[in-house]
Amino acid sequence: MKIILPPNIQKRPHYINRVLPFMGKQILKVFTGQRRVGKSYLLFQLMAIIEETKPEAHIIYINKEDLAFAYLKNADDLYAYVLANKTNNGFTYLFIDEIQDILEFHTALRSLLLLNDVDIYCTGSNAHLLSGDIAGYLSGRYIEIVVYSLCYEEFMSFHNLENSVATLEKYLKYGGLPYLKHLPLQDEIVFEYLKNIYATIVYRDIINRYAIRNIPFLEQLVLFLAGNIGSLFSAKKISDFLKSQRTNIAPNQVQTYIHYLTSAFLIHQVKRYDLVGKRLFEISDKYYFENLGIRHALWGYKIEDRGKIIENAVYNHLLYQGYTVKVGIIGDVEIDFVAEKQGEIKYIQVALSLNEEKTIEREFGNLKKIKDNYPKMVVTLDEYDGNTHEGIIAMDLRSFLSE
Repeated sequence: MKIILPPNIQKRPHYINRVLPFMGKQILKVFTGQRRVGKSYLLFQLMAIIEETKPEAHIIYINKEDLAFAYLKNADDLYAYVLANKTNNGFTYLFIDEIQDILEFHTALRSLLLLNDVDIYCTGSNAHLLSGDIAGYLSGRYIEIVVYSLCYEEFMSFHNLENSVATLEKYLKYGGLPYLKHLPLQDEIVFEYLKNIYATIVYRDIINRYAIRNIPFLEQLVLFLAGNIGSLFSAKKISDFLKSQRTNIAPNQVQTYIHYLTSAFLIHQVKRYDLVGKRLFEISDKYYFENLGIRHALWGYKIEDRGKIIENAVYNHLLYQGYTVKVGIIGDVEIDFVAEKQGEIKYIQVALSLNEEKTIEREFGNLKKIKDNYPKMVVTLDEYDGNTHEGIIAMDLRSFLSE
């Protein structure tokens, strides 16, 4: 079957370049991430590369959101379909969109990986798609690439915008879902679209998948987290607060629902890390939204939340850059982000402004308590081009997001 690719696909080389070294290898390539962040279009980009470099290549594309593939319900169905449609005279490139909708999909993938003439790529909208038993079942024969909403540089490219204060404002307000390039960047239009995306995520990836019955509580929990991004909370504190709002639910149930929200990539849960004792704390985490636009569509874009919003944006950019991020604790002092990648660390404080002396003392003072020599910086909305503060860099948000 000839694959008809969408015209004028906007390229995202940040992700494609991570896959290219593994093309043609017997390694499963998996894109995971929140719905509508552009995973399908990454598959299309790979198909376009294959068609351009190998015109004779045979491509199979299975889209589980397409009713035409509804009959592929389990691993046996998938395996039989691929065997019936793959070529016997060369290489077959297999692309499967939203593979988590196929029961026991990993058993089919394991068998397909035994074939030396099939190259497999797939997407999924569940953070635990390849965790635990499934990861062991596939014996490490896969790479997983988490796809995020557009970073600031991608947002500018998609919307043909210059790097300016006004562009940054649009990015912070509307977030980075790729489809927004087709819509006027106006509040009533964008937020209506984002509310529908939120409903799709909640109903398809949480309520239906986990057979949720207490839907009102789930929605209240999302609103609570939207209003408290970047704040420390334990499941018990959330439970106690919701009880005060006449919603009675146990802490362990709160934690279960938070797990569902993180599994769907709607929110990120960030652990606290003791920089002296080198251990994770068991209670009280921070929460950030994968897409700020969705957060604002639910909660509103409010000036009093400005500090929380830029903190969320910094966290998201660190994830995009490939860092593992924790909240740092040193004594009674908190470091907003401890970002680690390939054994290297950087410490980041986030402040709305550095116009007040006490803010400067707090943000830079916290970082000065850390005695190692890894880079330290304070990110703020203030534009600043001058000296460091005792070796600690002050960087404006626009420059940080343009790294």
